[in-house]
Amino acid sequence: MTSRTPLELPVSAVADPREAPPLRWAVVSPGHIATQFTETLGRATASRAVAVASRSAERAEAFARTHGLDAAFDSLPRMLAAGGFDAVYIASPHSAHHQMARTVLEAGYPVLLEKAFTMTADEARDLVDLARERGLFLMEALWSRFLPRFDVVRSVLASGLLGEIVSLRATHGQHFPFAPGHRLHAPELGGGALLDLGVYPLSFAQMVLGDLTELTASGTLTPAGVDETVHVLASSAAHPRARASLVTTLAARAGNDAEILGAEGRLVLEGMFFAPGEVRVEMHDGRTASVPDPTSAPDGSVGPASPVGPDDGLAYEAAEAARRITAGDLESPLMTWHDTVAVMEALDAARAQVAAPRTTPDARPEETAR
Repeated sequence: MTSRTPLELPVSAVADPREAPPLRWAVVSPGHIATQFTETLGRATASRAVAVASRSAERAEAFARTHGLDAAFDSLPRMLAAGGFDAVYIASPHSAHHQMARTVLEAGYPVLLEKAFTMTADEARDLVDLARERGLFLMEALWSRFLPRFDVVRSVLASGLLGEIVSLRATHGQHFPFAPGHRLHAPELGGGALLDLGVYPLSFAQMVLGDLTELTASGTLTPAGVDETVHVLASSAAHPRARASLVTTLAARAGNDAEILGAEGRLVLEGMFFAPGEVRVEMHDGRTASVPDPTSAPDGSVGPASPVGPDDGLAYEAAEAARRITAGDLESPLMTWHDTVAVMEALDAARAQVAAPRTTPDARPEETAR
């Protein structure tokens, strides 16, 4: 029987990224994600990128010319010595994250570090300890945690609307055919599905359920020996009835959706669950409601009423970092140091069970791959 009381969902409380304090950003490793970050800063925030560092002077200079940056450097130490910026965004492959972030923190600058945060939980703890010791802001740039969509999810969960959580499912699969040398297939660069794609469903599960326990993983490896497809089952002490079922793969494009099942209803994130989009709740009594993607105008189209365009989701993580750095905070409550380390511990456990290589190389990774 359908209830007569309409179902009302909370709306996002995330502030317009354009209203966050302006910062001058330095960008490390000018590849694809660095381009997205730099362009988004200019379109959807009050901040801007002013400097870039690459191990290639030509690449750094080309990036600076393309995006109107003030300075380009052929090494991270040279950029740090020159200064002229407020914070550093590191966009290299994750095999270089630990050493690069350590270098930046030791130079006294706040760090926004791309996901996966590091290669191992031990490396993550080392960076957290250093940031705490130096009194510097450090945050994992896992963009989905900062999106309005995830704010709505957190609010729905906090309200208790779904009842006791009993199940969570999330998938992230993309088709990357085997290509020797590509960073996703290179053990020395931290290749494999888990660190690049699987971090999203595992982080989502950790956000919803709390730290994952009783984690079991099975999967297959590529010819190069990195994890290709991984299925993870996990529990949580905070939600003893709940079980998480998580899948990631390099071998096939998946629906990439997610759902949370509760005793009273379910929450659905269709499309790419980790990207901007709507949140839909379906109650067992027949009521349904949804919160639309805030990057769309009221009629559902993308238009001037939207505070941020559909391609500028990275603005929310940049704005959160700018607010926290300006306020003198060391971490964000939306992606705490504990959260980052807990997710890395889950990734460590899953990789170990599918026998994925875990060593950090001495070789310098190609920046073009990210």
